[in-house]
Amino acid sequence: MSNVRVVVVGSCNMDIFSWTGHLPEPGETVVGSRYWMGMGGKGANQAAGACLLGAAVSVVGRVGDDLFGQRMLDTLSDCGVDCGYIQVDKEVGSGVALVVVDERAENIVVVIPGANMRIAPADVEAAADRLHSADVLLMQLEIPLDAVERAIDIGLESGTLCVLNPAPARPVPDCILKKVQVLTPNRSEAKSLTDISTDTLEGARAAGWALLDRGVQTVIVTLGAHGALIVRPEGTSHVEGVPVDALDTTGAGDAFMAGLAVALGEGKPLEEATRFANIAGALATKKPGAMPSMPTRAEVEAMACILDGGPRIVHFSE
Repeated sequence: MSNVRVVVVGSCNMDIFSWTGHLPEPGETVVGSRYWMGMGGKGANQAAGACLLGAAVSVVGRVGDDLFGQRMLDTLSDCGVDCGYIQVDKEVGSGVALVVVDERAENIVVVIPGANMRIAPADVEAAADRLHSADVLLMQLEIPLDAVERAIDIGLESGTLCVLNPAPARPVPDCILKKVQVLTPNRSEAKSLTDISTDTLEGARAAGWALLDRGVQTVIVTLGAHGALIVRPEGTSHVEGVPVDALDTTGAGDAFMAGLAVALGEGKPLEEATRFANIAGALATKKPGAMPSMPTRAEVEAMACILDGGPRIVHFSE
């Protein structure tokens, strides 16, 4: 069991998945084969993932005063997450994500943010004591930016490590980026933030350097099956991916973030923490769904033993 304390300021959604032979055209009704409903949202997924990896986790967020909201609170509580700082909003409904998946694993998604977009700086301030005592503050962009910035400001007051997963892609002003200690965009998010093509490793590296120029201390560009690229002023490292037979990549990014937060909170060096996160992300692809696919600490450690020192870390000179 880890002694790491993680605070997640982020979203809680009810995910409703349906599977059909092909995605509907405008005006078309298609017949599905099955559906699944469960808790999601990047904040909730990463919180549950960090809990499964042994951290003590609290969430700052909002749900609606409805059946979905109560189910989300119950699900997080069952995972061991502290829900004492999740506000129940009586004016809007809970966040919902509607996902349709076809036989090629292509999908269309409709997200109704609901209560998530009413998370306010005051909600974060109400959790200031918890933020001050945390080892890691973990945030995403499915909530208002003013709440994200207030959380960073409070975390920095006490030396809490501030990690921002800039997902989904949206503009982030430099006044926020310059306060972020670890930024973790994927390829498309890095391109969106910098307008630099990230189709190649060299392009991802250039985007990382552009984000450093905007004030971020460390950038980790996640590369899916190809691992992650660490970019910091002293140099660049590529932590290669973990080979697995992937079933469903949903939630892999959130599992990576959970693993990274826990490992950094434990004081692991950046490359080692990224390796731990890569393993967590890879394991998440072996199970369907987002939150249900989050791996346990035992699973990650077992895979690390099987890899026997891998994945390989390649250092680049600047």
